[in-house]
Amino acid sequence: MGGLGVGYAAFLAACKASEATQKGPIVISTWAHNKKANAEAWKVLEGKGNALDAVHAGVQVPEADPNDQSVGLGGLPDRDGKVTVDACIMDHLGNCGAVFALEEILHPISVARMVMEKTPHVQLAGEGALQFALEMGFEKVNLLTDESKAAYEKWLEKSNYNPMNTVENILETIKENHDTIGMLALDNIGNLAGACTTSGMAYKIRGRVGDSPIIGSGLYVDNEVGAASATGVGEEIVRICGSHTVVEMMRQGHSPEEACKIAVERLVKMRGKEKTKDLQIGLIAINKYGEYGCYALNKEFTMAVQDGEGVKVMEAKSLL
Repeated sequence: MGGLGVGYAAFLAACKASEATQKGPIVISTWAHNKKANAEAWKVLEGKGNALDAVHAGVQVPEADPNDQSVGLGGLPDRDGKVTVDACIMDHLGNCGAVFALEEILHPISVARMVMEKTPHVQLAGEGALQFALEMGFEKVNLLTDESKAAYEKWLEKSNYNPMNTVENILETIKENHDTIGMLALDNIGNLAGACTTSGMAYKIRGRVGDSPIIGSGLYVDNEVGAASATGVGEEIVRICGSHTVVEMMRQGHSPEEACKIAVERLVKMRGKEKTKDLQIGLIAINKYGEYGCYALNKEFTMAVQDGEGVKVMEAKSLL
């Protein structure tokens, strides 16, 4: 049996041995301030609800928070002044749904779930995603708050409004944090689910989509192994299919933290330290028996956790 087979066999053996003491339920999410999102998800888990409903409820908190300028309402707009949102959701059976570049919808995660449950498709984008949302009964909402509009107008004063701007140039200009929420949950019966939602990179070129709504990049769930989610500069996470890579490393027997570290190392090896030293990506992961971990490219990435023992925040180890 090859190395992959040995690692996977070891992982399954560990899972089986730990079934009697499986840790759960549990919910984890990117960034410390998402403790309040975890709290909403925890209400579902504590009430014996399933992981899918938990992550769906949890990420709706930042989507509706006008003070969070990276997710949903209040999100910073693209360079044309339009707030566009992206989201995806995935359950323990491999069912998944996503929306790209959706406008004027408060809860893109709910539309993504509708794509999963009401259509034969996985991804809907732009005007088609909006048309579908309206057909499903969602109402249009102005997502651009006064605060985000003011920030955009200030950015316009010095922006290099050039369609050939590279991602690196945009990042150098705006220096904004990327606080996408990725959330993963393990429920009482041992099933996993995940959700990821964002308003994307501030002042991006119109139509830009990062990693967040892409299954395998921003989010991936394999109920036999574990789940992972990502945040940061989506262009870099896409290059390594970040979340899928993390899950596959857990399949080979690595702990969640080790798996996240391997993915980060893979990016730096591919792109080089010079191209990555000023960027940030953060990865979180949970395996089938409730072990969790995180890792980042640079310092100051955090993960919020809630389980039967309470609430905590972990600061991720970093490569650079």
